[in-house]
Amino acid sequence: MAKIKVAYEYSEAEDKSIRLGLFLIVSGVISLFILGFCWLKPAMQEMQSQSTNCTVLSVQQNGEMFECTFTCGTDCKGTALYPCLQIYVNNSQSNSKALLHEDEQQLISNPKCSYIPPCERENQKNSEHVQHRQEYWNKEIGFQTFTCYFNQYRRPEDVLLWIRSHDENVLLHCFLWPLVTFMVGILIVILTVCAKSLAVKAEAIQKRKCS
Repeated sequence: MAKIKVAYEYSEAEDKSIRLGLFLIVSGVISLFILGFCWLKPAMQEMQSQSTNCTVLSVQQNGEMFECTFTCGTDCKGTALYPCLQIYVNNSQSNSKALLHEDEQQLISNPKCSYIPPCERENQKNSEHVQHRQEYWNKEIGFQTFTCYFNQYRRPEDVLLWIRSHDENVLLHCFLWPLVTFMVGILIVILTVCAKSLAVKAEAIQKRKCS
């Protein structure tokens, strides 16, 4: 008895279903890579940061001026200047002098200064912001001991006042949904292929019965 052959061709709907599945798979993989770079890497670096005690050694403006960008509307944008405030502290962990920064973002934006004020259009207002911060550290903090953070492997000569916390729920959702997208894509492709395979086998059986 001759073997009956059935054409194994996908319909337009099945073809779209497979394309959708492949799109979801690729999107899930790309999202995992992007989120892994944007979230997992900083989180791992954050885990390497250590808390320590810091004591202010000096608070002063070094005379340098730096540019910042301000916005005053949709079509209004420009640059202004602000003075550089430097707060040097003693890192009790390494017993060494270090430059204090508000957070890692400010450290990256301007590693020479301890504070970057909210950028105003007028230079005088920027100077006032910095002056207020200088007075705060001189009068309110003084020589009190406070908690700061440093990474001895990356920048041991700098310490941070605040460290960004990566909430576990945020990390969970950031990795959960790309993973769900990836799995749904695989499921769609598998179900489409299996459904087509079963349809082809059913058609072959029906042809055998008819012959």
